[in-house]
Amino acid sequence: MRLVFAVMAAFTMLAGITPAAAEYPDKPIRIMAPYAPGGNIDVTARIVADKLKDVLGISVVVENKAGASGMIGSDVVARATPDGYTLLLSANSLVAVPAIYGNAPYDWRTAFQPISHIQAVPAVLVVPANSPIKTMADFVALGRDGKFTVADSGVGTTNHIAIELIGEATGTKYTLVHYKGSGQAQIDVIAGQVPAQVDQVNAAIGHIRAGKLRAIAVSSDKRVPQLPDVPTMKESGVKGLESFTFSTYTGLFGPAKLPPQVLDRLHDAMVKVLSDQATLRRFTDLTAEVRSSTPQELAAMLDKEERLVVPLIKKLGIKAE
Repeated sequence: MRLVFAVMAAFTMLAGITPAAAEYPDKPIRIMAPYAPGGNIDVTARIVADKLKDVLGISVVVENKAGASGMIGSDVVARATPDGYTLLLSANSLVAVPAIYGNAPYDWRTAFQPISHIQAVPAVLVVPANSPIKTMADFVALGRDGKFTVADSGVGTTNHIAIELIGEATGTKYTLVHYKGSGQAQIDVIAGQVPAQVDQVNAAIGHIRAGKLRAIAVSSDKRVPQLPDVPTMKESGVKGLESFTFSTYTGLFGPAKLPPQVLDRLHDAMVKVLSDQATLRRFTDLTAEVRSSTPQELAAMLDKEERLVVPLIKKLGIKAE
């Protein structure tokens, strides 16, 4: 009889636990955007959060925590309780930045759980509206002595890597100014304090449309429909850029060891977010190509990125300043 009561008690306890586990989420979710407001990561995080709250029926807030090229905010998520309430929205720079700093507080392979790819967007070279630079040929000519200054959104970010790839392809070198995000860099370029910037198209397009920045070229395979008069870098006629393409892609991550049911819930929610027509229009207007993925597919993308970028970092001796 005691055994019967013990078994019944155990089932009662399990019955009490199961509904609670199924309630995720039951409190606000925080998405860490590890760069300053105004850039690609911030813009993407806010678009995702805006729809994710409707899909999950819970408040979703974006927190910007810039510093160390995204490592400070990323480390917050790496150390967070793996319960699905602290998430990270980051880019392919997640694998480049630790290689540059050399003393990253986390290993991206073991610290994070990929959830879904979100969007990919090409880079764009921009200059002040009154700049004498008109073409990629002009820009490359100025990079012959290594003194021409170009802004990016931080050491190891995809903007930084794009400049290094351009330099490697054309035999040029630039003096780089690393910001904590592209927002302040845009302000300084518009003001003429820095003569050029490489940024994601979706972060810069508002200023381009407003006439505050002039777009010189985009790094996509074909011209961006939203900027039809801006040539691709491949079209520039510059030696070394005949096949040049580059994109920044973003993804949603959680801390490692997310419970399977939480991972499934978040992944399914992201599929719905990225299938929503209003959300797709917002991304499309910003030149982004939207695509969800499985967690495994996103991990494979980062693995490929690491094999491409880390050897370049080592070859060029890129280090944190």
